[in-house]
Amino acid sequence: MVLTPVLAIALPTDGSNAFALPDRLGILAVGAAIVAFLWRQASVSAVPDADGLTVRNLVFTRRLAWAEIVSVRFGSGRPWVQLDLADGDTLAVMGVQESDGARAVDESRRLATLVALHTHVERDS
Repeated sequence: MVLTPVLAIALPTDGSNAFALPDRLGILAVGAAIVAFLWRQASVSAVPDADGLTVRNLVFTRRLAWAEIVSVRFGSGRPWVQLDLADGDTLAVMGVQESDGARAVDESRRLATLVALHTHVERDS
């Protein structure tokens, strides 16, 4: 983030290898896009609370009530946890990734336990 403006300023301004203002602005724009992507990638998460789960993925953030989540699936070659939703859709939870190993397994079990604790159906009575 700091080096991109330094690079744009330090590039040559004269001679055959000169960088004009549009070139420098392009470098700044590409640097800003890379920083924004990395920031968003680093902020993926699944945050539970008493009312539901907030899933922040790379592009979208979605708030789910506990009743909307039918089940939690993980493993079998899936790169991250998937939630089966009451409307028939699935939602990936990129905050819990297979590459995290045992921690990911623990987090998926914790999430499944939270879903089970907060989901009440008539047969559970």
